[in-house]
Amino acid sequence: MSNRLDLTVWVAGARPRTLPAAIAPVVIGTALAGTQWIPVRAALALVVALALQIGVNYANDYSDGIRGTDHARVGPVRLVGQGLATPAAVRLAAFASFAVAGIAGFVLVWLTGQWWLLAIGASAIAAAWFYTGGPRPYGYAGLGELFVLVYFGFVPVLGTLYVQTDTITPAAVAAAVGVGVLITAILVANNLRDIPSDTAAGKTTLAVRLGDRSTRRLFLGLITLSFISVLIASLFTSAWALLGLAAIPWAIAPVRIIRSGAIGRDLVPALTATGILVAIYAGWLSVGVIVGVLV
Repeated sequence: MSNRLDLTVWVAGARPRTLPAAIAPVVIGTALAGTQWIPVRAALALVVALALQIGVNYANDYSDGIRGTDHARVGPVRLVGQGLATPAAVRLAAFASFAVAGIAGFVLVWLTGQWWLLAIGASAIAAAWFYTGGPRPYGYAGLGELFVLVYFGFVPVLGTLYVQTDTITPAAVAAAVGVGVLITAILVANNLRDIPSDTAAGKTTLAVRLGDRSTRRLFLGLITLSFISVLIASLFTSAWALLGLAAIPWAIAPVRIIRSGAIGRDLVPALTATGILVAIYAGWLSVGVIVGVLV
């Protein structure tokens, strides 16, 4: 086990493939701000989102590693579980990431003058840590998906819009649901893959509770709901928002993998494909919203 500053290892431990899940909601929230968008505030919101995502990745690595639930898993690099770094070093990386998010968030709140937003930021950091950390992690109790929907859907989309416009719109709520359920689908696929190892380790995720078949149905339902949300958002913006439906072709690959009954490592491509879907979805929906404002 080493504390060496091997950049490649630490970048892998930050799980860069998960970063679209942090970027997408901020992009959508900024697009919804339209001509009222404020570049500095949008940039700060993005820093907060990215730092929190990286922080939660390190925090999960640390907490799962010291509990021993990472030893038999497949998928991305596990710094603690694979002995690539000491638990203390990974925990420090998590706290450093949370500190960056906290500083950027404080500056953002100072610029807006809406000091009550500090409570939202503090709750986001707490949610990131206690997902797998603490004596009773909620991720081990089947609540991970609910918190992902809240903190990767509602909080970043509505928060990004609010800090730039001081308003929250019905379209933003629909968009928050849409991108939120897609990001939740990534976690569902991840936990579907890990059902055997999580069961053995006593980690009662929602997938463990539901079982294989129902978890696959949940994944398909979330993908469907994301596109229904595009239809709803278009009712409150313009028909241009329907460009979000252009992401449907990118939903085919993960849906096929989940429906095929794939297990273990064979589910990893579904996670990757869903991550790509999130990015494409956010891109097309944002373009549609912006065009609707400009036309």
